[in-house]
Amino acid sequence: QVQLVESGGGLVQAGGSLRLSCKASGRTFSNSAVGWFRQAPGKERDFVATIDYSGGMTYYSSSVKGRFTISRHDAQNTVYLQMNSLEPEDTAVYYCASRPFVPAMAAADFTSWGQGTQVIVSS
Repeated sequence: QVQLVESGGGLVQAGGSLRLSCKASGRTFSNSAVGWFRQAPGKERDFVATIDYSGGMTYYSSSVKGRFTISRHDAQNTVYLQMNSLEPEDTAVYYCASRPFVPAMAAADFTSWGQGTQVIVSS
């Protein structure tokens, strides 16, 4: 099983940037696709971005495409989410999750989850 720990959240002004990190452990991580999801109060958990096991295929939600970048550094067992041009609508708890090989966009398709990290974007 893959264990995931997110970090890097915080408070930032609109237009600013944050980089979230997802540190993984477990022998299967190198064969795992990773996704980022976010959940705002009173709302469902929404897809943000995902990356396949090789790092060669990435997908983004329309709301973040062009602003966010997902990447992975397998030598450090870490996946990143670089968030630029942040907007108040990006405020949420951000979670990373993993599943075997192939990326997905549905939270139910992911089998391992981190605890989440809070991102607050002020206007």
